[in-house]
Amino acid sequence: MSKKLWKDDASLFALAKQELFTAVVGDVMDKAGLRRQFLPAAIQPLERSMVAIGRAMTVLEADCFEEGQKPFGVMLEALDDLKMDEVYVCAGASPRYALWGELMSIRAMKLGATGAVMDGYSRDTRGILSLGFPTFSRGCYAQDQGPRGKVIDFRVPIEMEGGVRIEPGDIVFGDLDGVCVIPKKAERDIFTKAIEKARGEKLVRKALEEGMGAAAAFKHFGIM
Repeated sequence: MSKKLWKDDASLFALAKQELFTAVVGDVMDKAGLRRQFLPAAIQPLERSMVAIGRAMTVLEADCFEEGQKPFGVMLEALDDLKMDEVYVCAGASPRYALWGELMSIRAMKLGATGAVMDGYSRDTRGILSLGFPTFSRGCYAQDQGPRGKVIDFRVPIEMEGGVRIEPGDIVFGDLDGVCVIPKKAERDIFTKAIEKARGEKLVRKALEEGMGAAAAFKHFGIM
C-alpha cells in the first residue's frame, strides 16, 4: 500500500505535512512497541504553526570552559554538511547556552534543510521567526555557546532524556505537540499505518459530530 502513497522522501514528507500530526504517529509507534520515541516535552516550536519533518542530521555537543583555538568545534562543518530535507538535531550540552541562531538558520535554509531541533536553547528569536525556519528548542536564551560549548562530532548516534535514541537518517517529525523520531528501519510500516489511522480518525470525528457515543464509536472504528 505504501508504494501507492509515496515514492520518495519528498512526497512522503509532503504527505505527512498534509495529513499527519505527531500524536497519530506516536500512537502507531506505541502499538509497534516503539515507546521511547518522543523527545522531552520541553522541546517546543518557536512558533506554534511551525512543522518540521526530515532526515536527522545528528550533532553531538559538549561543554567547554574556554573558546580555545577553534571556537564552536566542528559546528560550522556540521552546518555546511546539511543536505536537502534534513533536520539539524543537536544533543549533549548542558542548559547553559544557545545551540542555534539566525545565521545558522540562513545557512540551513540555503542548503535545503527543513528544520532544527535542539536539546537546549535557541537565540536570535526575532530573526528566526522572520525567516520562518522551523526551530524547536527548550526556549529562548541569548547566552552564546562560543566560550561554553562546541560540537565534537556529527552524523553519529545521539541520545536525549528518557532514552530517546536518534540515529543519522531517522525521520524527525515535529509540530506544536512535540517532536518524535521514527526509526529508519520501521518508517515504511509506521507511516503507512499512521496515514490509515489519520484517515480513520476523520470518520470517527464525523460520527461523533453526528451524535454517536464515544464507546460505540470506539467499538465500531477501533479508534479514539
